[in-house]
Amino acid sequence: MKKGVCFFTSSVFLLLLLTVFTTCKKGDEPEPAEPSGMVVFSIEHMVNGMPLKQNELIYTNAAGNVYLVTELMYFISDITFYRHDGTRKVIAEWKDIFYVDEDIPETKTIQFFDKIPVGTYDSVNFIFGISEVKNKSFMFVNPPEVNMGWPEVLGGGYHYMMLNGKWKDTTGNAMPFNFHLGIGQLYKGNNYNVDSIYAFVQNYFTVSLPGSSFTMANQEISTFHIVMNIDKWFENPHIYDHNQWGGAIMQNQPAMQMVKENGWDVFSIGSITKMN
Repeated sequence: MKKGVCFFTSSVFLLLLLTVFTTCKKGDEPEPAEPSGMVVFSIEHMVNGMPLKQNELIYTNAAGNVYLVTELMYFISDITFYRHDGTRKVIAEWKDIFYVDEDIPETKTIQFFDKIPVGTYDSVNFIFGISEVKNKSFMFVNPPEVNMGWPEVLGGGYHYMMLNGKWKDTTGNAMPFNFHLGIGQLYKGNNYNVDSIYAFVQNYFTVSLPGSSFTMANQEISTFHIVMNIDKWFENPHIYDHNQWGGAIMQNQPAMQMVKENGWDVFSIGSITKMN
């Protein structure tokens, strides 16, 4: 009897030990990683199909304004990849708002740390500027982003874009322009007194990149070579004339509305290159 009890007890003990060992082993094994790749945006600024040359009075826009560009800074955010099956991947890990500056070359190459699942993607889009939900004052504390602040009395948050330069006015004088886009204001009456502001207008907009369909393979890096065509800010669907709108448009919502509506085809894709 004692031997039978001992044998039964030993068998149960071994069975329990084997179960615990098997369970622990399975629990310690990491989940297999979902096949994925990575994406890089490489951004170039061009005028009339050629790389931007700053501080040279060599460009003419659709209105006939001869102009030059001194500075170009802007934000893009909420970059979204739409899969062929109808799902989407929104860039949100580590960073979801990206600052681009012609004078800071490293800002023109953006590597996303988000892993992009393998598969076929039909399109890519992003917000030019920052959405109302995210565009909050004082969220940036260091330059260069902090220098993009939009005045509190004019709506707060940050500029979507600063495109600065000069144009030749009707007398032939080179006049400075601040082609700035951000939150607009609606005023009572015909003056721009901040005390007469009765509403704010969100001027950010969505850019749908043409020709952005691609297939992501496992452990692949896809680089989107993206071009901002600066000349297009001034031509479609509205002919933008510096002589009409003057040198500063921060408090001029009709002018900013034109800029916003002209932005739909400012960006294009030069190519998509892949590396394993």
